[in-house]
Amino acid sequence: MKPWVDCNSSEPIDQLVHVSRLVGGHPSLVLHSGGNTSIKAQRTDAYGQSIQALYIKGSGTSLATIEPSGFAVVDLEMVRRLLTLTELTDFDMVNELRRAMLDVGGPNPSLETILHAFLPHKVVLHTHADAFLAISNTPNGQALLEGLYGSTAVHVGYYRPGLPLALACAAAWENHAGPETIALLLQHHGVFTFGDTAKIAYERMAHVIDQAKSHVAGARQAEKPSAEAGAAGSDSNLAELAAFRAEVSEVAGKPLVMTRDGSAGVRSFLTTPNVKAIVGRGPVTPDHVIRTKPRPLVGRDVTGYKSEYEAYFATHQGLSGRDELVMLDPAPRVVLDQQWGLLTLGDNYAAARTANEVYRHSIHTMEAAESLGGFQPIGANDLFEVEYWSLEQAKLKLADGQRDLAGQVCVVTGAASGIGKACARALIDEGAAVCGIDIDAGVASTFDDVGWLGVQADVSDPAQIASAVASTVDRFGGIDIAVIGAGIFGTSTPIAELSASEWRQVMAVNVDSVVGFFQLLHPILAASPVPGRVVVIGSKNVPAPGKGAAAYSSSKAALVQLCRVAALEWAEDAIRVNMVHPDAVFDTGLWTPELLEERSQRYGLSVEEYKRRNLLGTEVSSAAVAALVTDMCGPGFAATTGAQVPIDGGSDRVI
Repeated sequence: MKPWVDCNSSEPIDQLVHVSRLVGGHPSLVLHSGGNTSIKAQRTDAYGQSIQALYIKGSGTSLATIEPSGFAVVDLEMVRRLLTLTELTDFDMVNELRRAMLDVGGPNPSLETILHAFLPHKVVLHTHADAFLAISNTPNGQALLEGLYGSTAVHVGYYRPGLPLALACAAAWENHAGPETIALLLQHHGVFTFGDTAKIAYERMAHVIDQAKSHVAGARQAEKPSAEAGAAGSDSNLAELAAFRAEVSEVAGKPLVMTRDGSAGVRSFLTTPNVKAIVGRGPVTPDHVIRTKPRPLVGRDVTGYKSEYEAYFATHQGLSGRDELVMLDPAPRVVLDQQWGLLTLGDNYAAARTANEVYRHSIHTMEAAESLGGFQPIGANDLFEVEYWSLEQAKLKLADGQRDLAGQVCVVTGAASGIGKACARALIDEGAAVCGIDIDAGVASTFDDVGWLGVQADVSDPAQIASAVASTVDRFGGIDIAVIGAGIFGTSTPIAELSASEWRQVMAVNVDSVVGFFQLLHPILAASPVPGRVVVIGSKNVPAPGKGAAAYSSSKAALVQLCRVAALEWAEDAIRVNMVHPDAVFDTGLWTPELLEERSQRYGLSVEEYKRRNLLGTEVSSAAVAALVTDMCGPGFAATTGAQVPIDGGSDRVI
């Protein structure tokens, strides 16, 4: 771990934020809202009375980026009184913790709040350190840990978070804690350290983890050299990868985003002779089961995985005695494949990426545990109890559903500005993962969204567009929606003065590039877990061309014909192809204030009047076009293909 850095503030909450971010900055300690931290401090209530408060990380917040608002504040004595109980249901526990909150607008307190409250120290830190879990998840794990730490740590077996864990820790503490105790070690779970200051708690955590790392490193050095990473395999068949995503999504009952990791570490792990047996034993900590399922799929037998998961649920539901349980979908969230590497899936890209990061750390931990005597996590019964925890079941039953495009993947050309950018924004807002393609290098940073992939590419270059499509499938698993927004107008030139090169350039970008793009897209769209959709940004110039725009008008008319033929040919694959024809969209880079002023004066209008010179007297914005495009990708247009829809405020020339 990194050395301690002093906090600039003496305020308890500032110290807690500081140490939390230091801990959260180590992915080998905590991942994606894992771990928790707390500090005890005096607080004055509205009556001027002093209350002993516990500031503790709220459920679901990330230590790496946590702000003061990410902590719950509870009455310490109210929480400690819960330790006088011998039984407490999960729902009652949550209710009691919320009753103890001093700031009712804060997040729900961590489920380990009772344990933090019990420990007598001012600052408490809790991590799920990889090195600790590697030692803990072995047949002789507790004995190894006891030998490594001796009386400096109190050792507790596995208990699910909540009152039972807190009571077990309290009993172990009473029997074994002493002046030299610096840590509480929970088998298959994690490490607690504590102190009267944040610095002491942090340095104790560093000491405990460094000892674990040294022990693991020594065991791994004694191993024989690991096998070389396997060959990367062929990734050229994008449709095959997309079809696999569709198969998993069908089992899940909803579209899932799928990301691929073919890194050397993953491929090396896949050469392990008994890799299927190792990963089949379960996750390195029960917390991971919500993100990774009890085990990954090794290979591509999705149907077999589904059957095995259903049998697992039936068996353990019976053992739990809870007939009211709702089975989670039986689709894998982690897949290990010799050709593809590590595939992870989720309801969105953030979930898929989280599963990837969790499992890459799991691979490292499993390998380390194998070198220490064999990877042996908790049993299936305990794991099932975490996966089907009553609080998680309640969330499932009360879920409101997803946004229309959740789990779906879109590609948008011309996405760095104007209508293309607005379309990308609207699709992201509807829950889709989006790859934006543009010749402008700024496309990479157009949106600061985890589900955004910006790729710089010239759509008229077949190699560049093929690479962009491959990047999309690699990142998200397939393509469900394509929005064709890239295009150029060219110079405004009468036909008599139009050069062959100007004509050819406009045709190359506006038509030829789309032909090549369609050829790449078709097999991937045909493999979509939901019917594939294409929406093409046409132009008012198709039904109503203007002088000086021969190349542009002709290219857009040719594009429409291309789309009509695609609608005819692709209907048998349930792919729908529709077009929108915008006009007078003035909030794009093409329309500068100077150009708007010049055009409005030509018509004897103010700029605002010029913008609204249509039958409805309304201004047409990029966002309005994007809203129509998004609607055409949604269920409302499920029975529509080959349509051309104007969005121009009403044009007498078009009508």
